[in-house]
Amino acid sequence: QVHLVESGGGLVQPGGSLRLFCAASGFTFTVYFMSWYRQAPGKELERVAAISTETGWTEYADYVKGRFTTSRDNAKNTVDLRMNSLRPEDTAVYYCNRGLQYIKRSQGIQVTVSS
Repeated sequence: QVHLVESGGGLVQPGGSLRLFCAASGFTFTVYFMSWYRQAPGKELERVAAISTETGWTEYADYVKGRFTTSRDNAKNTVDLRMNSLRPEDTAVYYCNRGLQYIKRSQGIQVTVSS
């Protein structure tokens, strides 16, 4: 059974940083792309970042490029999302996802950017 658990969210002031973590289990982590999605109140779910299995390929939504970075540790079955220069519009629930197409498998974690 696929199990994804996010951690590291919270409240941060505009311009601040947060690092989200996702611990994965229940599947062969190394053969799957991983991605991060987010959903802000009243808005649609959107993908913010994705990372390939081992080649290091990453992709970012235009509105987070240069501010967010994702990486993975295949030895630990984890993926993270480093978020810098956070803006109020980054406020959302963030979800770790297996693959590139979203399937809800986790609770998500709240990130709030506010002064």
